[in-house]
Order: sequence, then structure tokens, then C-alpha cells
Amino acid sequence: MDTLDLSALGAGLGTDYFRLRHQLTPEQRNLVERLRGFVDDEVRPVINGYWERAEFPWVLARRLGELGILGEGIGGHGCPGLDPLSVGLVYSELARGDGSLATFAAVQGGLVMQSIAMLGSLEQRQTWLPALARVEKIGAFALTEPDHGSDSVGLETTARRDGDGYVIDGAKRWIGNGSIADVVIVWARDTEDGEVKGFLVEKGTPGFEASVIEGKGAVRAVWQADLRLDQVRIPAANRLPGANSFTDTALVLAGTRATCAWFALGHAVAGYDAALTYAHTRQQFGKPLTSFQIVQQRLVRMLADVTAMQLYCIQLGRLGEAGHLDHTLAGLAKLHNTTKARQVLAEARDLLGGNGILLENHVMRHMCDIEAVHTFEGTETMQTLIVGRDITGVGAFR
Repeated sequence: MDTLDLSALGAGLGTDYFRLRHQLTPEQRNLVERLRGFVDDEVRPVINGYWERAEFPWVLARRLGELGILGEGIGGHGCPGLDPLSVGLVYSELARGDGSLATFAAVQGGLVMQSIAMLGSLEQRQTWLPALARVEKIGAFALTEPDHGSDSVGLETTARRDGDGYVIDGAKRWIGNGSIADVVIVWARDTEDGEVKGFLVEKGTPGFEASVIEGKGAVRAVWQADLRLDQVRIPAANRLPGANSFTDTALVLAGTRATCAWFALGHAVAGYDAALTYAHTRQQFGKPLTSFQIVQQRLVRMLADVTAMQLYCIQLGRLGEAGHLDHTLAGLAKLHNTTKARQVLAEARDLLGGNGILLENHVMRHMCDIEAVHTFEGTETMQTLIVGRDITGVGAFR
């Protein structure tokens, strides 16, 4: 490992114990450095206030558009066209700064823009992608329902063909950006053939209502919403032509489990860096915490978990580049990394003692936010069942 530089620990530079940085291309390293500067100079100094007030950080969200990082691997239409490893690095660095901001980016640049890019018409791509990439417009992805979380394929929202358009009825829950979106991708069951299809519902459409879910203890600086759709009429041109079954929906979702693994890594790095920095500077019984054997043991175990998470993520990127990343591989990585991140952050909070619950030390916020990452896109239980079915050939759920 390079010579210890305490001033760099908060930026994650003391965490690359296996020297994985050397596997990155110059372009990827430059991307990480650019985002690291943004996170350390603009996000970390202000994000605690937004989180505590449960206030959306509009200024930081707009800056994501200025940085030109939204849109993942989409080419053209003002999108960066990043390779899979670079996409993961972006999300990890954002999560290292704040889980709310990373969640906003994943909804906007991942779920929403990928749906339009993969399943939308040329006109839909030209209309929405450039504005979404610049965060001049905001999007939401409405799949989850009050009674259908893990069982998303069983959704009950309906779309009925009526003349030259569709009429949508139903309810959605936990929809990121749902209350502020200019366009919401609503997944509904077509009453004609029973298949799940995607529809673009624009802001101000009559019958569409959104209310922010209050009282959250995680990702408090990004807003999730309850949506109500009561005879929402949209033109036929607002249907995503490439979305003709839930299989197409799943194509969009395939990459989000890998994103969760990168999120978890970012949160864990933040916790480990905070704990190591604190242990060097905190004096107890006349010497720094790092002088105690049990503290060193705990730090090493945290580092071992973080390094394993990094290896998982690097391989996710490589598999993605080779076109060999499937949902079960991403599910195993999501399961492993979120589980380990929860352990690392709990350890970090404990090592900081009473100071660990103060937002100013950048541990408690990450400890809370990892609970959201642990849940969305499939809990540890669901990932276990999905991977279990893959390795045994036996489905333990419907």
C-alpha cells in the first residue's frame, strides 16, 4: 500500500489495498478523480443539512447534468456512452458522497433513460434523452405498487386502449422522483392482451397525482412518492413501442442489481475511511485508537470486506464489457456487497463511539442509507432465492 496520507483517507485514496486502480484506463482514472473532487468539494460539505431536513438538493442534482455523467452507456443524444466499469465507478463515487444523490442519478440516468433508450421510439429518444441527461427535465420509473414489491410482475395497474390513446388506472409506491418528474414511465398491464407495457405520462396530465412519502429514515435527501392514476389519458404515441411484455421491463432492470453492488461499495468505503481517519486522530488512555490491537483487528476486517466488494465490482464491470453479465451474477454481487456494507458501517459507527451517531462524522447517514440499498431491486432474501434457483434448477418461489 502507498504511504499513508491522512488527508486523503476521506477521499477514498487509502482504500485501494489491492491496487485495483492500476487496472483502470487513464480515462477511467480521470473520471474517478473528477467525481471525487465534486463529491469532496461540493457534496460532503453540505449534504448533511439536506439529509437532516429531508430536502431535495436541487443544486447538486443540476450539477450532475453539468458533469455529463448521466445516461450510462447510451451513445448519442447528449449521453456520455460510458463503458460498464465506468458506469459502476460513477455510482460508487456518488454513493461515497451520499446515497440520496446516487439514488437520484440511478433513477434518472439508469432506469428512466435506459427505458427510453432501449424501448422507446426515435422521436421519444430525441425528445427526452438530451434534456434528461442535462437534468433540464426529470424522470421517474413507476413499477412498484403498494401490494407488489418483490412480486413486481404481478402489478395491477391497467392500460386500456381507447380511441387514439390509452387510459391508465392504478397506484404506484416508492417511486423515486415521482413528485417532481416531468415524465414518468408507468408500467401497466394492457387489458387487451394482459401483457405489461410501458407508457410515458407527462407532468400535468389530468388524473395523475403524486405525494411525497414522509418519515423515511434512509435516503432522506431524495423523494419517493405514492402515485395515483385515475383515468389518466395519454396519446398512443406515448407508449414505449419496444415494451411489449414484462420480459422487456426486465431488460431495463437487469443492470440495476449491479448498480446496487457499486452503491454498497461506495457506502462501505465512506464508512471505512471515516473509521480509519477517526482512529488515527482520536486519543484515548493517552494514545491514538490505532495503537490498540483490537482496533487494528477491526479495521483490518473492515478493509478485507471492502476489498472483497471492490473485487466483486471490478468483475461486474469486466463481465459487462464482455456482454456476459446476467441477472443472477449481478444478484449475487448485490447480495454480497449490501450484506458486507451493512457490517462495515455498523463497525465504523461503533468504532467512533458516541461520535458515530453525529452526522458531521459521515457514518450514521451512510449506515441509514445502506438499508435502502439493501432493500430496493430485491432484498437479500429475494437475491438468495433467485441465485438458488439458478444453481439448483429448483424454484422456491412462484
